[in-house]
Amino acid sequence: MSTAGGPSERSQAAPGASASRAKVNKSGHGVKVTDLHAYYGSLHSIKGISIDFPPNEVTAIIGPSGSGKSTVVRCINRMHEEIPGARAEGSVTLDELDVYGEGVDVTAVRRLIGMVFQKPNPFPTMSIYDNVAAGLRLTGTKTSDLRHLVEHSLQSVGLWGEVKDRLGEPGIGLSGGQQQRLCIARTVAVEPEVILMDEPCSALDPMATLKIEELIDELKERYTIVIVTHNMQQAARVADTTVFMLDGQVIEHDATNKMFTRPNDERTERYVTGKFG
Repeated sequence: MSTAGGPSERSQAAPGASASRAKVNKSGHGVKVTDLHAYYGSLHSIKGISIDFPPNEVTAIIGPSGSGKSTVVRCINRMHEEIPGARAEGSVTLDELDVYGEGVDVTAVRRLIGMVFQKPNPFPTMSIYDNVAAGLRLTGTKTSDLRHLVEHSLQSVGLWGEVKDRLGEPGIGLSGGQQQRLCIARTVAVEPEVILMDEPCSALDPMATLKIEELIDELKERYTIVIVTHNMQQAARVADTTVFMLDGQVIEHDATNKMFTRPNDERTERYVTGKFG
């Protein structure tokens, strides 16, 4: 990967520096992906794509199964490299920070760029409270501050009123939609700058999905959001801009309304009208 980031950029991904950086400046943080290639062993999954993700906007990535949507978001916060035999080439930057720069602290990068997965994954042995507090404890948050920060995080995802009298109960005892909001609360508790969401509603019922979509609209005031979705109606509802991917390539990236009503590429038109995919 590119290693253009200098010492000052790398120091911003040091443990302890990320949280203070995020709290000081919430004016918006952009992500820039340039000439990204990703591989699973010999399989060339992502083929030289470039995407700008603007600050404080929701960008949806759509495309048929196997088009590379999830791989892209996993490359943004370096989750891709956790898969044996997987590697990435190119450049990913968060503002001035070279995410793949030499000496960058990967754990700190993943705090700056949070991830919400397809299936809600609360820590099974932890209470609702401890699920949210877990990341805060890892960042060295004082015990005296935990209660306030946990409450604030749960309030920010609209969950506090539903669980405030159940904080000691297991997180896995919540409904699916509540579990997903708990996972989002766990993500925002450590004050990231970007939130990646990989099919966050695919396992949820329509009412739970609606709550997540309303939450996404609120969260973009504070965070840059990238959402992978197979649901084009969902992309139309929540996204400011949409990226259409096919076979590991970006076919089109435009304002969401234009993408769905006046696409530039015939392949995009065929996909958004349901002719394939």
